[in-house]
Amino acid sequence: MDSLMNAQDLLSTQVLEVPVLDLLFNLLLAALLSSLVAEAFVRWGEVLSNRRAFARNFAPIALTTTLIITVVKSSLALSLGLVGALSIIRFRTAIKDPQELAFLFLAISIGLGFGADQRLVTTLSALVILGIIGLRARPGRGVDRGGENLYLNLASRGPGGADLPAIAAALARHCVEVDLKRFDASGDGIEAAFLVSLTGLDGLDACRAELQGLDPAMRLVFVDQEGLGGLD
Repeated sequence: MDSLMNAQDLLSTQVLEVPVLDLLFNLLLAALLSSLVAEAFVRWGEVLSNRRAFARNFAPIALTTTLIITVVKSSLALSLGLVGALSIIRFRTAIKDPQELAFLFLAISIGLGFGADQRLVTTLSALVILGIIGLRARPGRGVDRGGENLYLNLASRGPGGADLPAIAAALARHCVEVDLKRFDASGDGIEAAFLVSLTGLDGLDACRAELQGLDPAMRLVFVDQEGLGGLD
């Protein structure tokens, strides 16, 4: 009989009152730590997408997770309801790089820890993880210097076409970073694909002008996942 009553108490819909001040303190800590995670991703991330735009998601994810865990931990019934609610939610945004997934899990873990009131453990663990990421970051890679990642596809054909060294030199003068991703050469000319990081629309226009100065007939296509309107 006592076991039955205990089970009924566990499944009771009664919800304990959430301490508002504790919740606000946890949200503040989650915001601070998730901001550090975002800055680490921008500085040390090596993904090809727009790191700064992706990093803006970390704080909302951590804060939302903190709120959810704080609310559902006060009632088993709410916890079971959360499982049912999440079963109909599908995360369909493609993760293009495992590093993005790693930082997302870190932001979620911060929210879980503060939502469970494990402040010291969560803070220390997050700082240790960020320290390890910083130590393992390759020098000169992933450091954000104000550029926006763009894919550049170019084709230079005909007798007056430009060669690859001249193109690479022109890009180096106007781009923060230049990575050659594809190069095709034929009797008609060359085609190449680069990942470049530019500082804005002025830099983009100057780069275009110098490249077409090498070959006025050169075909240029700049593509950004966030659209050219996302350039500062």
